[in-house]
Amino acid sequence: MRVNFAIIFVSDMKRAVLFYKDIIGLPLKYETPEWSEFATEGATLALHKSDVDKRSGDDNKKVPPGRCRPGLSVPNLNEFHKRMIGNDVECLQEPKDVFGVMIAQYIDPDGLAISVSEES
Repeated sequence: MRVNFAIIFVSDMKRAVLFYKDIIGLPLKYETPEWSEFATEGATLALHKSDVDKRSGDDNKKVPPGRCRPGLSVPNLNEFHKRMIGNDVECLQEPKDVFGVMIAQYIDPDGLAISVSEES
């Protein structure tokens, strides 16, 4: 198992890209209004546009800006999923195909969502 990616949820994609690219110095891989990635070594650092206003009410299915979601990669997602469910780990998303990659999401003991994908 390895750390595959980290997603940072942002309120303003252009401002966030400028920060990570121009101030921190990460090389931009590509940018869209909803999703941007940096050409980092090893794990991918991605920015995801959040539609939640931090100052307003909470929507449990959406992630407010300023939060991060780590992503892990495992050899067999179905086996991993069975182990998580067998250990009573809350599952936000059963394994499913998302843009050609099998991904599931679980909640850690402190409420942090973790995405887990199957190695291709």
